[in-house]
Amino acid sequence: MQPELKVAVIQKDLAWQDAAQNRLAIDKILSEITDVDLIVLPEMFTTGFSMKPEHIAETMDGETVCWMLEKATALQAAIVGSVIIKEDNRYFNRMLFVHPNKKIETYDKRHAFTLAGEHKSYTSGKEKLIVDYLGWKICPLICYDLRFPVWSRNVENYDVLIYAANWPKPRVNAWNTLLKARAIENMSYCIGVNRVGVDANGHEYSGNSAVIDYLGEALTGISEFKEEVLYATLSKNKLYDLRSKLSFLEDKDNFSIT
Repeated sequence: MQPELKVAVIQKDLAWQDAAQNRLAIDKILSEITDVDLIVLPEMFTTGFSMKPEHIAETMDGETVCWMLEKATALQAAIVGSVIIKEDNRYFNRMLFVHPNKKIETYDKRHAFTLAGEHKSYTSGKEKLIVDYLGWKICPLICYDLRFPVWSRNVENYDVLIYAANWPKPRVNAWNTLLKARAIENMSYCIGVNRVGVDANGHEYSGNSAVIDYLGEALTGISEFKEEVLYATLSKNKLYDLRSKLSFLEDKDNFSIT
C-alpha cells in the first residue's frame, strides 16, 4: 500500500473532433509532468463532447488507447480519461484507466446526458468500476453521473472518486457544489476535471477543476477559464484517521441498484 497518491489534473481546451491534435497538445503538457502517480484528463479528451460518434469513434486497439499505454508506461503513472469507443456496433462514452504496467480497466458512463441527446448516440453502462491502484481504491465516473448520488454512493469503501467532465459554464455552480457534496457524503477524496474553452456548438466551459478532500475542502485552487495542471497529494493515513473518528459511513442506508 502506498500511503500517499500524487495526482496531476489536466484542465485544457479541446480541439473539436480532432484526436491527433488533442493528443499532440497533451503530449506537450505531459512532457513537463514528473513524479506523479495519477494523471486525470477530461471527458472525451480527444474530441470534445460530440454527439456524432459514427465519424470519430475509436476502438480499444486504436491510436488513443495505444497512446495512453505508451504514456502511462513512459511516465510510470496511471492515466485516466474518457474516449468515444465503438464496440459491437455500439458507441460508448468510456472512461479508460490505464495502469503503468499496461493493464486497462474501463467504465462506461451510466447516466447519458439526455439534454444533449447523449442517450440517442451512446449506450449507457451498467457496471460501476472500482480500481485497485497502489493500494488505493478508486471509483472513476463521468460528468452527468455527478448529479446522481445513489450511483456514486460509497458502498465499496473506495478512497477516491474521479469525475471527468465537459460541464458547461452556465451550470458550473452545480459542478462546484456537487463535487463537495460527493466528497463529504462519501468521506472520500473527490477529483473533478473539466475542460475550458468554447466547443463547435458554442458551449463555453470554465473549467473549475479541483481536488476536494473528505471534508469538502479544496486541496487545490479552483482554476477558471485557463489551461492549467493542478497538483495534489492525497493521504490515506489522514483519510482513514478521519473515518475512524467520524464513522458516518457505518450508518449509511443499505440499498440495491437495478
